[in-house]
Amino acid sequence: KKLLICGNGGSAAEAAHFSTELVGRYQKNRASLPAIALSADGSLITCLGNDYGYDQVFARQITGLAHPGDLVVVLTSSGNSANIIAALHEAKNLGLSSIAFLGRGGGKAKGLATCDLIMPGHSGAAAQEAHLFLIHHFCELVDEAFA
Repeated sequence: KKLLICGNGGSAAEAAHFSTELVGRYQKNRASLPAIALSADGSLITCLGNDYGYDQVFARQITGLAHPGDLVVVLTSSGNSANIIAALHEAKNLGLSSIAFLGRGGGKAKGLATCDLIMPGHSGAAAQEAHLFLIHHFCELVDEAFA
């Protein structure tokens, strides 16, 4: 029903980019689609980090915002961020499907999502570039399906 998308640093920017393309539009005019970048609200991130620890900033939002049929999407160039791993565990605990955009062999996140998209190589920057390519590819498919 909706996408809950998260990442850290450059991957947070990719998460915001992905949600923007869905809620707004990519190339074709179509209905707005529900997507939330979980890293976009600085006040909420600092609140959760302060009260629950930075490892829980995404998992706590998934707990509060997710409903059956939602999809959790994580982006990480390393696959080793504790908050990403916690988000994937929370998605599984809630019975949600998840997609992990991973780099550098997948790291500790490998195998935790319903679907892993692992970019080859050892460069975090190259993984982020590949993630953006895939985001745009998926946005093209969404445009075709919903236009």
